[in-house]
Amino acid sequence: MSTSRAIVLKDFDTPPAEAEFPVGPPPVGGMTVACRYGGICGTDLHLAKGHLDVPVPLVLGHEGLGVVHELGEGTTHDVNGRALAPGDTVMWASSIACGRCHPCHELREPTLCENRRTYGVNRSLTGESPLAGSWADYISLTGGTTVIKLDEDIDPIAAMAFACAGPTMVHALFERRPVRLGETVVVQGSGPVGLAAACLAQLAGAHVILAGGPQARLDLAQHARIGHRHINVVEAADPLTAREAVLEATGGRGADLVIECAGVPNAVEEGTRLVRRSGSYLVVGQYTDSGNTSFNPHQIVYRQLNIIGSWAFTGAHLNQYVRMLPELCDRFDLRSLVTRFPLAEFGRALEQVASGEVVKAVLTT
Repeated sequence: MSTSRAIVLKDFDTPPAEAEFPVGPPPVGGMTVACRYGGICGTDLHLAKGHLDVPVPLVLGHEGLGVVHELGEGTTHDVNGRALAPGDTVMWASSIACGRCHPCHELREPTLCENRRTYGVNRSLTGESPLAGSWADYISLTGGTTVIKLDEDIDPIAAMAFACAGPTMVHALFERRPVRLGETVVVQGSGPVGLAAACLAQLAGAHVILAGGPQARLDLAQHARIGHRHINVVEAADPLTAREAVLEATGGRGADLVIECAGVPNAVEEGTRLVRRSGSYLVVGQYTDSGNTSFNPHQIVYRQLNIIGSWAFTGAHLNQYVRMLPELCDRFDLRSLVTRFPLAEFGRALEQVASGEVVKAVLTT
């Protein structure tokens, strides 16, 4: 194809709209990929509302899976040293860190890179190529992008279930606060991030209590074998009763680890009361600024809590997620979490994500 459809966020006062761009040659050290699937993340809803300071206009989509269309000069292998050729199925990391700023060079924290370039988030139409998001027929991947070739037996639909949430939780649970064998873990939130957290915690040998909602989403999680206990805190008539139900499920002491994946500021106050004394509270869901909340700081001291934040992921975390996909797919029914929409129906997909009708929406080309 000489042109590509793409979904563009023109500004924060106008809904995203379909546009068309030429498919140029692949960049040196990079490649052009025919997008097959572009995931919709909760972050995308916040982007459209201006909750993140990003340059517009831009092509949306930071989660993707596709087929190599054309390799750029100097591109021969994926990040694991596997030879690449047109027709290979690949996933790619959404961000590239600069490697030179203080967080990269001194702190060794590339997710905090001051010059981080993220597909579908801060790459405007005036950059190297307008096709810098996965909600398109084609995407232009620049040099430095972590690209991973997928084995033929990997189900692409299952892989897209946690395309962003999976590596995000790999970062959180492998580096920021690892899960320990036999721990009781409470996960706040039953969206993709919460479900990914529950899956990884289960694989690590934890007893997982999923506190989320609505009930249909918890039922789907139970059907997919995600979580050992499922407590509906979203539709509870009395929040205090819901909290007590979660505490009761921990034996009344609170959880060894509570993971906030709800993205709702008020969940933070609730979460601090679900952790046992000297336990850990891992905050992952507050990726965008959804406003302030109030909580009693006495809980931090009285419970002697360890509060940890975790931001985004790198190519290394995506690589680890891909390596874990065979085990994840064997243990959990990830495919059942995904609802597919044609690219042209992105508006309907966004509406159903916003309303909570679907767990994971994926655009197909």
